[in-house]
Amino acid sequence: MIKILNISSINNEEWLELINSSPTATFFQTKDCYDFYKSLSFLEPFLFAVSENGKLEGVMCGYIISEGGKLKQFFSKRAIVPGGLLLSQHITDESLHLLLTTAQKELQKKAIYIEIRNYVDFKSYIPTLKETGFEYYAHLNFHLPTPSKEIVWNNLSKSKRRQIKSTLNAGAIIQEAVSHEDITEYYKLIADLYKNKIKLPLFPAEFFEQLSHSKFAKILVVKLNNKVISGITCVMLNNKTIYEWFVCGDDTTNKNIHASVLATWAGIEYGIDNGFKYFDFMGAGKPNTGYGVFEFKSKFGGSLLEQGRFLYVNNRLLYSVGKLAIQLLQKSKK
Repeated sequence: MIKILNISSINNEEWLELINSSPTATFFQTKDCYDFYKSLSFLEPFLFAVSENGKLEGVMCGYIISEGGKLKQFFSKRAIVPGGLLLSQHITDESLHLLLTTAQKELQKKAIYIEIRNYVDFKSYIPTLKETGFEYYAHLNFHLPTPSKEIVWNNLSKSKRRQIKSTLNAGAIIQEAVSHEDITEYYKLIADLYKNKIKLPLFPAEFFEQLSHSKFAKILVVKLNNKVISGITCVMLNNKTIYEWFVCGDDTTNKNIHASVLATWAGIEYGIDNGFKYFDFMGAGKPNTGYGVFEFKSKFGGSLLEQGRFLYVNNRLLYSVGKLAIQLLQKSKK
């Protein structure tokens, strides 16, 4: 018998067992992540799960979010599933189909679209997702194995090794962000990056404040002359994978300072020192788009992966209008 579960009926021990055994497990499908979403005031978490013959087989955890005033919220409300789905090795097509269609039905009036952002390979599940109306599109990522500092350092490009050394030689230091002042300075850098370069919405400062107090995350900052010049926000899964959720830096100080490079290295080094197997860059853009972040991330020695994303549109008209509005907004800021 196949049965749909929700957050009140899911067995937490079974959930943890599935995290430990599933080939598609990521931090973003854990109870810790769901509880973190729930602690935030600006988004609405959701969770759907499926069991078959009394055994937990799949979990979909994500959040609904929008920005701005009432009009902008109307056109920007979306359901995001970071990390992909948490699936058992033996999940049946029937169970997966029910999990997906339940999510579609429950989110139909709550979000314009559902986007599943994969951080592992889900290509074998494409047929079932397509049957339920999800469209697959290519999206790149880098995974960096972290067996030892020596191996990882030698696999960096020469330019990245040189930039890390020159930034450290200039007096920059890496430390954990523990004070409110550190988080505030770091957030200002991220906000400036998203507003002026990336031109996409950013979580409020509350997100970083809350995350800095959690047991599953580290926010590391780079300081020069007691001023935060860059930082990285990482979350972790079972000493297996450390994820680069956000990274930013002020690289305009002088030609010997490469703040964002050192911030990225800080996250990688933390992963090595604490026994993680992989550093996940959490995305490198679409193929063949000339994405600058792709070039930046490609120099750290990781393996290029095409893990893709899945998209299901609940309201085609609102989706098209919202997409056009974002494109016009980005062009206006150039």
